[in-house]
Amino acid sequence: MNAMPLVLGALAIFALAYRFYFSFITAKVLTLDDSRATPATEFYDKQNYVPMNKWVLFGHHFAAIAGAGPLVGPVLACQFGYFPGFLWMVLGAVFAGAVHDVVILSASVRHEGKSLALIAREEIGKVTSGITASFATFIIIIISLAGLGLVVVNALTHSAWGTFTIASTIPIALLMGVWMFVFRKHKTVEATVIGVFLLTLAVIFGKYVPGSPIGSWFDFDTKTMTLLLAGYGFFASVLPVWLLLSPRDYLSSIMKLGVVAMLALGIIIVAPVLKMPAFTPFVYGGGPVIPGTLFPYLFITIACGAISGFHSLISSGTTPKMIMTESHIKPIAVGAMLSEGMVSIMALIAAASLFPMDYFMINVPPEKLAHYLPMLKSLGFTASDLPRLQAQVGENVTGRTGGAVSLAVGMAQIFSSIPGFKSLMSYWYHFAIMFEALFILTTIDAGTRVARFILQEMLGKIYKPLGRNEWLPANLFASGLVVLFWGYFIYTGSISTIWPMFGTANQLLATIALTVGTSYLINNGKVRYSWVTIIPLVFVGVTTLTAGIMNIIGTYIPQLSTEKLFLQGSINLIMTTLIILSVLIILKDAVPGWIRAMKKNPVNLSVQKN
Repeated sequence: MNAMPLVLGALAIFALAYRFYFSFITAKVLTLDDSRATPATEFYDKQNYVPMNKWVLFGHHFAAIAGAGPLVGPVLACQFGYFPGFLWMVLGAVFAGAVHDVVILSASVRHEGKSLALIAREEIGKVTSGITASFATFIIIIISLAGLGLVVVNALTHSAWGTFTIASTIPIALLMGVWMFVFRKHKTVEATVIGVFLLTLAVIFGKYVPGSPIGSWFDFDTKTMTLLLAGYGFFASVLPVWLLLSPRDYLSSIMKLGVVAMLALGIIIVAPVLKMPAFTPFVYGGGPVIPGTLFPYLFITIACGAISGFHSLISSGTTPKMIMTESHIKPIAVGAMLSEGMVSIMALIAAASLFPMDYFMINVPPEKLAHYLPMLKSLGFTASDLPRLQAQVGENVTGRTGGAVSLAVGMAQIFSSIPGFKSLMSYWYHFAIMFEALFILTTIDAGTRVARFILQEMLGKIYKPLGRNEWLPANLFASGLVVLFWGYFIYTGSISTIWPMFGTANQLLATIALTVGTSYLINNGKVRYSWVTIIPLVFVGVTTLTAGIMNIIGTYIPQLSTEKLFLQGSINLIMTTLIILSVLIILKDAVPGWIRAMKKNPVNLSVQKN
């Protein structure tokens, strides 16, 4: 099948949803009002609460929420065929992900920019909900930062080109921040032109850094790269948000969306044929990439492209503290989520354009692939172009699991198929690898700052001054602890022990956020419209709780009987169980309040229906 109908269909659905469905939600359900003061203007402190230009804040928000998920998840889920993932990303992004993001961002703006945990405590009205939400959000964000950080470290280790280009974005961002907020206040267009020009030069000339006299300056081993990444995360968390974090995320988003637009243009020009079938027999389980069945594992493998609990941390973390007016909430929350949905669809198309045999040869370890080869050949997956692709990219990509490499090969194949670009396959492949690292890094800096907010809220219960975001010693202390936590997991390699549970934990966090969002709507007299969050809550909650229980029974408990896997199984079993219990506690606290509200105002409900 040609890829064009998928691209055009998704664009049309997202455009219509943005124009009509989310106009209804923001006007009728959330009743956004520009006459209300936002936290950025009410608590302006030049540090965390800073009114930000709509497009700069869009760039920050998109960069913060779009990490590895929209790139890697769809590639791995391509094992089931291209259509299940495509359908979930289109419907999920509209009816789950964007709803989740816009409701939580609106709730946080109306709650003085507070975190999801504090909103849970105020809206659900139970101390237990606030405590469990704090526990779940902090644990999940540390795990996610460590896991995403490991991807960046692996991508940039001994990669002078990638390290130089990404390191260049830091001084460029500092220049943009000073330009927009000190030298030429509010001159966003000027800063954008300067930033894009300098970033383009960094990308072009970065290719020539390896082998040059300065190449060794940007060539680091894993341990050193981990320390450098931790140092960057610390400063991004501590420095004023307008100086480094927002300008860099804005600049990164320009590059991200620019590359995605180039990929879309390449798909339009090349019109690649999707060689992966719409469905494969692996929907019933037993696949070489994802051993589980399509339900529920598709819905935790593809997270950020459809719905992700991590988004709720950004929507109740940095972004609400920078919203200038409430009318900006829709383009920032909904626009960023639907843009991420398109990124995911492009990643799926890039992977599905490879021959199925090539896809599995890249994403499955060779020793495991040997077991599956007869089955793959019996399915008709015999054609292969991998030797030619490897020769053109200049690397052996066989058995490079995880999805990132197969995505880079797919992107490079599309770009090099454009007339005049055929000889640039190696360039596009290495550019795609660097692009993926940049894509993920922007989640780490914003995530570290959000984790600092969450930790300060908890520490403030012990010693009140530690809860003050504007107090520099508290900022330094909390930021140091956060970086120490996720940096330790990367430096010691222990993140590999707990990373397998992240997909389930992330979607359980989305369940918590949708529960809090439903309580927010009901408490604000929107019982009639509570279906907007209840429907995705039920679907995401059921699928993710099912996946969590299946993982416990089918994976973690059996690991306890193996000495080599005992520690990993024990940790994942305990952590998954605790997060599932957190979800159940919050639901237990929230649902009775919903029922009471519905029973208390039956007249209002009947009047509204008329």
